[in-house]
Amino acid sequence: MTPEGRQVNSGFKGNFRILLILGVSLALFVSACATAKKPEDLIWPLPPDEPRIKYLKSISSAADIEKRSFFTGIREFLMGKKPVARLAKPYAVHVDREGRMFVADSGWQSLLEFNIPANEFRFIGLDGPGVLTKPRGVTTDSEGRIYATDVSQNRAVVYDRNGNFLFAIGERGRFDQPVGIAVNDNLQRIYIVDTKKHNVSVFDSVQGKFLFEFGERGDEDGQFNWPTNIAIDKTGQVYVMDTFNFRVQIFDADGGFINKFGGPGTGFGSFAKPKGIAVDSEGHIYVVDAAFNNVQIFNDQGQLLLFFGG
Repeated sequence: MTPEGRQVNSGFKGNFRILLILGVSLALFVSACATAKKPEDLIWPLPPDEPRIKYLKSISSAADIEKRSFFTGIREFLMGKKPVARLAKPYAVHVDREGRMFVADSGWQSLLEFNIPANEFRFIGLDGPGVLTKPRGVTTDSEGRIYATDVSQNRAVVYDRNGNFLFAIGERGRFDQPVGIAVNDNLQRIYIVDTKKHNVSVFDSVQGKFLFEFGERGDEDGQFNWPTNIAIDKTGQVYVMDTFNFRVQIFDADGGFINKFGGPGTGFGSFAKPKGIAVDSEGHIYVVDAAFNNVQIFNDQGQLLLFFGG
C-alpha cells in the first residue's frame, strides 16, 4: 500500500501550522489540487486531528505576484498585454528570509526570482559571466547572496543580492553534475552535491576556495548512490538526499556520518523516488517524493510524523 491519502499522527513541536511552498514538486501538486477543491478544503491531517498544514496558494508565473496598477491597465489597453513569464522546467525552489522565492528553471536557462513582499519578478543569470545554461540548485545566505548550480556548465555561480555576478566555483574537472547546494553561514561554507561523483564538495563562501569533500559511491554509511539535494539545519548538521539508496543521510559540518533513515518501498516512511529535502527551524525534515507525489515529514530521529499530497 502506498502512503497516498493516508495520515500519520502528528508529532510537531511548537505551533507549526502553515506551509506555503516546500519545493517545486509540492508547488505543482497544490496547483493541481486547487483546480479540484476549494483552497480552504486543502488541509492535513483531516479532522478530527488538528490541521498542521494548510494550502495557501500556488505560484506559476510572474502574474501571480506582480502588482497591477491603474497605469498598467491603461498601458495594456493601448499596447496590449506583454508576455507573462511562466515556469517552464523548474527543478529547485528556495525562499529566503525576506520572502523572495528563487526557482532554478532549466527551461528558461536562468533563475526566476519571485519577490513576493515587493510584488516584483525578474530573471537572474541570463547573460554575462554569470550566465546559466541548465540551473539545477539554488539557495541564499544571510546577506542575501544567491547561489546556483549549473549541470551543463559543471559549475556553481554566486551573485549578490541584486543578481550581479560575484564569482564562480568549479575549475575544470571539479564537478561532473553539481545539483544540490546549501550554505552554512556560521562556518562560511558552501556544500554542493555532485550526483555523478556521488559525493559532496565543500568550499568557503567568501572566495569559493575548495576545502574538502566527503562521500563515494556505495550503500554503506557515508556512501552515496546518485545523491541529489541537500539541506543544513540551524545547528550545522548536513542532510543529503541519497536518492537511489532511497534514504536520507545526516552528517556533521565536517562530513562525519551521524545517522540515516528511509529505505525503498511503498510503506510509511519509505521512499520510491525521493528528490527534494528541507529542514525547518524546529528540526522537522521534509522529503518530496516524485513517485508518491507527496511530502513526508520526519522528526530529527527519522520518525515519520505526517505526510500529505497524492
